[in-house]
Amino acid sequence: MTELHPEARHALDAFLDHLALERGLAHNTIAAYRRDLEGHLGFLADIGVSDPRAAGESHLLRYLGRLRRAGAAPATVVRKLSAMRSFYRHLAQEKTIASDPTAGLESHRLEARLPAVLSLDQVEAILSKPDTATPRGLRDRALLELLYACGLRASELVELEVGDLNLKLGFVRCMGKGSKERIIPLGSKAIQALESYLGARKTDSTALFPGRRRGKLTRVACWQIVKRYAARAGVTTPVSPHTLRHSFATHLLERGADLRAIQEMLGHADISTTEIYTHVSSDYLREVYQSTHPRA
Repeated sequence: MTELHPEARHALDAFLDHLALERGLAHNTIAAYRRDLEGHLGFLADIGVSDPRAAGESHLLRYLGRLRRAGAAPATVVRKLSAMRSFYRHLAQEKTIASDPTAGLESHRLEARLPAVLSLDQVEAILSKPDTATPRGLRDRALLELLYACGLRASELVELEVGDLNLKLGFVRCMGKGSKERIIPLGSKAIQALESYLGARKTDSTALFPGRRRGKLTRVACWQIVKRYAARAGVTTPVSPHTLRHSFATHLLERGADLRAIQEMLGHADISTTEIYTHVSSDYLREVYQSTHPRA
């Protein structure tokens, strides 16, 4: 990799310190930012732009074009663009640069691979499959309802303790990426499923969803539960806990939820990460228009 000039190295290190100290991001997340931005800044150095303060939109477009010509997956290009956005926004906020060169770049022009989203009917079918006459069925129904009701990551769900629920007030507290705590509302269906499950539990484990030997359920086990009921519901597309998370966000947006509110519930540090759902929703709106407008 091209050795970074002192100006670029200083700007990068200051940004990474900001991510660690002020935003509290996890070590692995910061390492990913470092890799992506070192690649970008190394490219700038190769084309004679040693100081990121001199980078313009045209330089960024050249870098993104090189990535695509090199065969980078659309999701990889979007991820690197997200890192660049955060970096240059930080420089602009710190008055290090006069304007953000990423402001005019649009993610959807990079043809990002959109997340898989289930229809409401498909979600309802999956949620209806657990046999709630059995203890395992009650657990699985509560788990599925909670995933969809709150848009939780599998890693967040399996770490939940019983004490993280407040069913009377209707919310769950979870710890997301970068050890950031967030409070997410619970819908009536999820509350009902959780009450039924907790009322029938025979364990005193503090884990909301215990696994074997009183430990917590694993992410793999969570994924297997989702896959099992998706198959029973006849959903042929691949389904994972993250599919329910994507569906949660998209269904909220389609029904008028504010993007900032969805960002908070998903635990996204950057609004640009949440903005991908606006493109999913645009496809939905186009379908509605085509099927309902009298002159479509």
